[in-house]
Amino acid sequence: MANGYLVFVEQRNGQLRKSSLEALSEARRQAGKDNTVTALVVGDNVKGLTGIVNKCKPDTILVAEGAQFATYSTEGFAAALSAAIKQVDPRYVFCANTSMGKDLIPRVAARFDAACLTDVVELRVGANGLQAVHPMYSGKARGLFEFKSPVSFVTLRPNIFALSEHENGHHAAIQDLAVTVDKVRATVTETKVSAGTKIELSEASVIVSGGRGIKGPENWGVLQNLCDQLGAALGASRAVVDAGWIDHQHQVGQTGKVVSPQLYIACGISGAIQHLAGMNSSKVIVAINKDPDAPIFKHATYGIVGDVFDVVPKLTEELKKANNN
Repeated sequence: MANGYLVFVEQRNGQLRKSSLEALSEARRQAGKDNTVTALVVGDNVKGLTGIVNKCKPDTILVAEGAQFATYSTEGFAAALSAAIKQVDPRYVFCANTSMGKDLIPRVAARFDAACLTDVVELRVGANGLQAVHPMYSGKARGLFEFKSPVSFVTLRPNIFALSEHENGHHAAIQDLAVTVDKVRATVTETKVSAGTKIELSEASVIVSGGRGIKGPENWGVLQNLCDQLGAALGASRAVVDAGWIDHQHQVGQTGKVVSPQLYIACGISGAIQHLAGMNSSKVIVAINKDPDAPIFKHATYGIVGDVFDVVPKLTEELKKANNN
């Protein structure tokens, strides 16, 4: 019977994703002392990242390294993860619920004819092993799932699971993973990041989002100033993305990015169901809207009834004073 945990640790341009380290930390907590945890890092010249991965206390770090992994390809990375699974024989495979994870994990799960559950927000231990909680129906309900296949695949929502407290003295075994990549039909040749994108939305601890209440694309600067004071990422509702006011990568919601920041500030957003599905797991929600009957207030921790163009600049100014002091 397979046992232990294998975690795919995502890196981009030589930078480890925080959400992947969260997944690795959670695997360590679930494994306890009775099960092993193996981390897999894939890329070109990525062995230098193992020191950071080691801080999350895996037992072993597998490194699939080579020019064929310099840029992401579904087939190439799937070959690496498949090889790691065959070597480790884990009971569970974890990965962050990122764009890469959502592309990679279902493909590899299909290769092993295995169970696959994405966007998990809670893990429990049941009588038959691990149980996972997954939001359904735009977040209106949550399903509790058990896994019956010999190996099961799970992607974890970013900003839900805590990072491990780093401890000095832990030394994971580092091993090279031999991978044969037979055929790669498509690779990522270039990644373009929109101007002004400073913080990855799905991993941000603070998000300031705007909706139709900002009145036009020329007014994003009002929210960006607030973002700068808070160290926040800039988000948006589907309505303004569809209107062409901002790029889709900023969209929060069921058809955009699902986020779980410590603080979510909704500015001029009414609170449509599809938007709520993308941010209702935020720890603290602050709603700013001049309509006192806006649905967003029913879900907000704190609500401010007022015009965005009155409230946000005043809030920004007060934060600026506090930061300067």
